[in-house]
Amino acid sequence: MANTPSLLPEASLPPGETENAAPAAPPAPAFSPLYQQIKVLILKSLQSGEWKPGELIPSEMELAGRFRVSQGTVRKAIDELAADNLVMRRQGKGTFVATHAEQQVQYRFLRLMPDNGDLSSEGPAERQIIDCRRLRAPADIARALALRTGEAVLQLRRVLSFQAAPTIVEEVWLPGGPFKGLTAERLAAYRGPMYALFETEFGVHMVRAEEKIRAIAADAASAELLGVPPGEPLLSVERTAYTYNDIPMELRRGLYRTNTHHYKNSLS
Repeated sequence: MANTPSLLPEASLPPGETENAAPAAPPAPAFSPLYQQIKVLILKSLQSGEWKPGELIPSEMELAGRFRVSQGTVRKAIDELAADNLVMRRQGKGTFVATHAEQQVQYRFLRLMPDNGDLSSEGPAERQIIDCRRLRAPADIARALALRTGEAVLQLRRVLSFQAAPTIVEEVWLPGGPFKGLTAERLAAYRGPMYALFETEFGVHMVRAEEKIRAIAADAASAELLGVPPGEPLLSVERTAYTYNDIPMELRRGLYRTNTHHYKNSLS
């Protein structure tokens, strides 16, 4: 008897599979070295404020006992945190949480240098606060600060002068929630660097930053603030600063004079 062709379509297997094929094995969990796990635990304590900027953290022996690991494991974790500029080792004193309040790190994110000497030789910057306003975040600002468009933000404008010469004009954007209560008067009254104010009075510690740099010509407004002719070459620097866990906390747009200063960065 002749075979009658079936009217039902033949079952087909996905390409590359055969009958009775074993199910794919789940991906293996990512391996994390023990010192990396300890680094994460220490970082969580920094983020929670258990140890504040400038404070001494427990010794390697104390941390080893706390986490039940060897001192060598703790040392390796702290070495990485120090390389990330999150803590600072001091010979004979211990390890401290990094801070922007200390003289040697006040200009950690500022790479503008005078053509003669360095920033420390120029003395502290003189600050002129133009205004500090609470606004609703435009789309580009919200995107940079990981906010929703229309959320509350602070906009600060100021001029920084070195040796009485206006050198930098800045527009700074901050999320409104963490910086509630920040005013132009409060900024003007604080004598230390702005990031130190953020640490001590708002509990926000800037740990890293990313920059975009381009050359522009001074428009009329920036030329007047910097005391240069319109069309003068300026350096435009847009910086996003982050706190722990890569949370953006500041968008800063600066215009730098280039006739007396230059941008310097060390690469390794």
